[in-house]
Amino acid sequence: MTVHTIDESAPVIVRLTTTIHAPLAVVWSLHTDIDSWATWLPDVDRARLDGPLAPGAAFHWQTHGLDIASTLLELVPGRRIVWGGPANGIEGVHVWTFAETDGAVTVHTEESWSGAPVDAHPAELEAALRASLESWLDRLKAEAERC
Repeated sequence: MTVHTIDESAPVIVRLTTTIHAPLAVVWSLHTDIDSWATWLPDVDRARLDGPLAPGAAFHWQTHGLDIASTLLELVPGRRIVWGGPANGIEGVHVWTFAETDGAVTVHTEESWSGAPVDAHPAELEAALRASLESWLDRLKAEAERC
């Protein structure tokens, strides 16, 4: 199996981690049920997985006014999911990892952005990506801990 990583040479890279006090099965299920993202992620207007959750599958979603077509690059159930794809000239790669210890789940996310829009405004786009991922982690934590 190929292990996919972010683009370490990209002008924008954000890495964040949170701890969620909920079972791994709950956290994983919420995060990987792409069709339900819009129900608990306020920044996601819609999301649709085309087919089964498996490497090579595409999903289409809209967030912050961007229509994004992503492809699942890697999937290790309960541990790791990676996707990537273009959106308005930005090439993104997003890696999520999950580890359960003592009844809590550590979720680590890292994402890279490259492309002409990023080259033109790296600081602004890094701030936007950081805010988006912080919100995503906060909502994932809140929803999982509520279940």
